[in-house]
Amino acid sequence: MKLPGTLRAFRSHNYRLFFAGHGISLVGSWIQQVALGWLVYRLTSSPWCLGLVGFLDQIPIFLFGPIGGVVSDRFDRRKVLIISQALALLQAFLLALLVFSGRASVAWIYPLAFMLGVAHALDVPTRQAFVLDMIDRAEDLGNAIALNSSMVNVARFLGPMVAGGLIAAVGEGWCFLLNALSYLAVIGSLIVMRTRKGARITPNQPFIAAFKEGFTYTFGFLPLRTIVIYLGLISLVGTPYQTLAPMFARDVFHGGPSTLGALMAASGVGALAGALYLASRNSVFGLGRHIRAAGFLFGVALVAYALSDRLWGSLCFLALVGFGMIVQMAASNTLLQTIAEEDKRGRVMSFFAMAFRGMVPFGSLLAGTLASNFGAPTSVLMGGLAALVGATWFSLELPKMRVSLQAVYQKKGFLKTPSG
Repeated sequence: MKLPGTLRAFRSHNYRLFFAGHGISLVGSWIQQVALGWLVYRLTSSPWCLGLVGFLDQIPIFLFGPIGGVVSDRFDRRKVLIISQALALLQAFLLALLVFSGRASVAWIYPLAFMLGVAHALDVPTRQAFVLDMIDRAEDLGNAIALNSSMVNVARFLGPMVAGGLIAAVGEGWCFLLNALSYLAVIGSLIVMRTRKGARITPNQPFIAAFKEGFTYTFGFLPLRTIVIYLGLISLVGTPYQTLAPMFARDVFHGGPSTLGALMAASGVGALAGALYLASRNSVFGLGRHIRAAGFLFGVALVAYALSDRLWGSLCFLALVGFGMIVQMAASNTLLQTIAEEDKRGRVMSFFAMAFRGMVPFGSLLAGTLASNFGAPTSVLMGGLAALVGATWFSLELPKMRVSLQAVYQKKGFLKTPSG
């Protein structure tokens, strides 16, 4: 199948199936995320409670992500994903049932947020490692990851807009039910696809030994270690701006669900542009420079968003925030999967998940605490400044990373003079 370079991963039948099913599911997930944030803030008017829900939703990835990585390297990743998606479907259905029955309260929302996090701890590292299992040509990996990011951010754009209208028209319960139904699409796509099975760890290798092997490999190799640590820092100090979006919508811009949807959608538009930009690239070389530049852009735009008191200006700054965030994340993801050994890829991606998603709960809790005491804009401002410090550190590490990457690229048969 001849396709434009930006869409070349669609040559793989399995990837086309997954892209369609997961794309539908992601729209539902973003609808639920916006609706859940609005529901919690409506019930409590507490930024701290918003932060706590974000913490409980994400902390299982930090706690159990390594388990998901070992499972990903040991078992059939397609079947693991079916199980994780089924758990997420059940969680969304229970949320809908609570709202429709009039029993919605944070006492129920907290454990259900944790339940979804457990499903994500199994799903995220497995799904990331599964990309290479789905595509027919290994050279399409970077394009597939970028297209995945595009899919996420189309959903990030559509989901909040739909959620804003649904919340205003029929309430949060229908948002949760719609999300539950959307999981049927991705589960169906996984059931019908047939994928190759790559190298796996020895079945009788003890779990602890498998975890130690993955940890030593990831944090003993400079490029892997630097990327994972940098992602963890950005997730801690930068991405919690999303947790505080309901506060900005209601208290800073004096709006309602539609304002919240616009804020979330603006970030999604920028992220989509960043993902499409990466999808148009044909080489892994130069990704280090992209990570560095995107990190600085993310930090500067986040500071500008925190200082803005005009909605239109904030929407523009959030678009730049989304662009910088997705370029940094997707480029890091591609670089990690490109250089990781096949039989350790699931475990490497579990540490990616711990860094990118697992640090978010701590950031959400920190952001909620700071916002309770100093206000949401100050909390986001501090995060943006810390992100700029992290970008400076990564810039200093990049020359050393290039030396290590050159050896890996030569071993894998890539160009002999990569630029990192």
